[in-house]
Amino acid sequence: MNNISDAFWIALDELVASSRIVVDRPKGKAHPWYPDMIYLVDYGYLEGTTTVDGGGIDVWIGEGGAGRVQGIQCSVDMLKRDTEIKILMGCTEEELGIIDAFLNQHSMRAIMVRR
Repeated sequence: MNNISDAFWIALDELVASSRIVVDRPKGKAHPWYPDMIYLVDYGYLEGTTTVDGGGIDVWIGEGGAGRVQGIQCSVDMLKRDTEIKILMGCTEEELGIIDAFLNQHSMRAIMVRR
């Protein structure tokens, strides 16, 4: 890694560490607008943060729990006509695959950037 990418990941770690994580869509819950889309990994946001849609920064939290940021998903939603990043923490390889598949259906496309 170089100094710029190191600083990026450290900044995300600090943002997560200084924020309360709210899991508003726990594993097993359906998406509020698409009942056929079931969350297979805990999904929530960082309280006290903001994004373009006015909500908090999105986070996916795997079996390993919250902690050090392991990567991000960068998404494009053609229906909403927006882009976002979603922070990944504590995910197994299987969970990362599940998240990637979840974010690449319907009107969305996403790529994963690993730390």
